[in-house]
Amino acid sequence: MLPVYRGRLSVVSPIIKHMVEALERVRGRVEDDLSATDLLALARDRKAAEDQAAAELLEVAARWADLHPPESIHSAAAFTVPGCEGEEPIAGVGCPLVAEFCVAELGAVLGISSTAAKKLIGHALELRHRLPRLWAQVQSGRVPSWRARLVAETTIHSSPALTMDAARWIDGQVAAVAGRIGTAQLDRLVAETIKRFELADPDPAADPEDGYLSVDPRHVTVNKEDVHYAGTLHVEADLDLADALDLDQALSHNAAAQKALGSTETLDVRRAKALGDLARTQTALDLFSQGHGTGHGEDGLPAAREVVVHAHFDASTVGEQTVFGPTGRMENGQRLVLLDQVTGWCGDSRTKVTVKPVIDLNVELSTPAYEVPDRICEQIVLRDQTCVFPWCTRPARGCDVDHVVEFDHDAAVEGRPQPGPTATHNLAALCRYHHRLKTHSAWTYRMTEPGIFDWTSPHGHHYRRDRTGTTRIDEPEPPERH
Repeated sequence: MLPVYRGRLSVVSPIIKHMVEALERVRGRVEDDLSATDLLALARDRKAAEDQAAAELLEVAARWADLHPPESIHSAAAFTVPGCEGEEPIAGVGCPLVAEFCVAELGAVLGISSTAAKKLIGHALELRHRLPRLWAQVQSGRVPSWRARLVAETTIHSSPALTMDAARWIDGQVAAVAGRIGTAQLDRLVAETIKRFELADPDPAADPEDGYLSVDPRHVTVNKEDVHYAGTLHVEADLDLADALDLDQALSHNAAAQKALGSTETLDVRRAKALGDLARTQTALDLFSQGHGTGHGEDGLPAAREVVVHAHFDASTVGEQTVFGPTGRMENGQRLVLLDQVTGWCGDSRTKVTVKPVIDLNVELSTPAYEVPDRICEQIVLRDQTCVFPWCTRPARGCDVDHVVEFDHDAAVEGRPQPGPTATHNLAALCRYHHRLKTHSAWTYRMTEPGIFDWTSPHGHHYRRDRTGTTRIDEPEPPERH
């Protein structure tokens, strides 16, 4: 029989309750400690699995390149250098070339753009062929793939280009520290390598005696990226002596005129405003119209500023007036813009403003000709917004307008109906690379609804691209077995 306590329970009960709560708190802390330990172990394991998967993906990319050698050097995948006619190879000197269109298939399967897939394959080839020690460390798990890819990106795009021996030397330096190198250290290492292997062309401007004869220092630089909170930009220039003296005299004359008209601003401010006046009212020579008188204002001077803004605002009708929303979207940079900002940009009397009619995206537009008129082209740009290839994000305004079903140039002559009309339902925006891909490879696509496209890759993968992005439709069908 258990002993019976005959004392006052009112005192003992709180003590027991407190002891139970304390035990529960201790048990909870122990469980939390165990849970935290397990989570840390899980995080470590998952990170190791992620690093291993990334290393294996590099191996897959390299093997994918091995399966797709180029038919000729002209069809090798390459990065086009903006503004130049030449091309930069997908990896450094000594790496194998890759058939151009295989890049898109790998990128689509991975859910990345063709450019990103091209970088992945290029990094894999650079590591395997020119940075073999670093490649081995990635495959063994000693160096994470992202760090190795940072080195590969630098050696691929080094200027001047690194020879195989130079790349191998960098490989030895980086591998010696297991890839623990930052961006600044890597840049210094590449610079040292270029000097060590004498890869740079002699710089005549470096001559201490007459190097200045090889340099023309004239320039005008407007730093558009750094806007002061006061709404100003920094302008820096080196001018010819006569031009600089003339400019100084013109600014001084304008600043003095402002003061005579009652301006109380400082001389620096008045000179800055005078420079803006010169930009808006130059009268020496109209280089653009060449005397035809086009685009001139009432005073005969050309427009100083042409505003080309592709902005989209929601509009509603109130009575007989059209009311625009206060905010909209700019195509350039996909940024928000205020209606008041656009009004201010167009408010200057010397600004040329072009107003285009609103295009209804739901209306079917067509023409019997092969060439796409500007109005239909604008409708396709506004509807598609970007290249419609899976995961491509190039703005549609810089893309080609493609006939989804090929236009038959002989149909009208032979009296047959046109299978690929130049009409809204048969047109799509494709960047130049994916336009060529669609034309010259086994990739196919069709428009299921306005702005919705179903793509099929050469290996049977299916993708749907709509206004929200790209999704996989289904898994590829297994090959038939005989």
